[in-house]
Amino acid sequence: MPGLVPGISGRILRQMGGWVYIVTNKPDGTLYIGVTADLPRRLAEHRSRSVAGFTKRYNLTRLVYAEPFDDIRLAIQREKTMKGWSREWKINAIVERNPDRADLSADV
Repeated sequence: MPGLVPGISGRILRQMGGWVYIVTNKPDGTLYIGVTADLPRRLAEHRSRSVAGFTKRYNLTRLVYAEPFDDIRLAIQREKTMKGWSREWKINAIVERNPDRADLSADV
């Protein structure tokens, strides 16, 4: 993975942590899986709807799943894996960590 971002060495990239997260608009609503190195900033972008795209179109602002990683590369791999899962598997992952599917934004 080193070399994907100009000016960032592999050693620095490994030191950067990351998050895989799922946002939705309501219980049993549309799901979006993302990855970020800065979860509070990314959630603020979702809530303010300042970035055009899928999450803005569907008003996806409720954080229902967040999984931390010490290495951003592992977070990216996990996100790709989860995006390939069925909706049922995604919901099971959410419920396992967050049985009430509560908005976890305040905990970030």
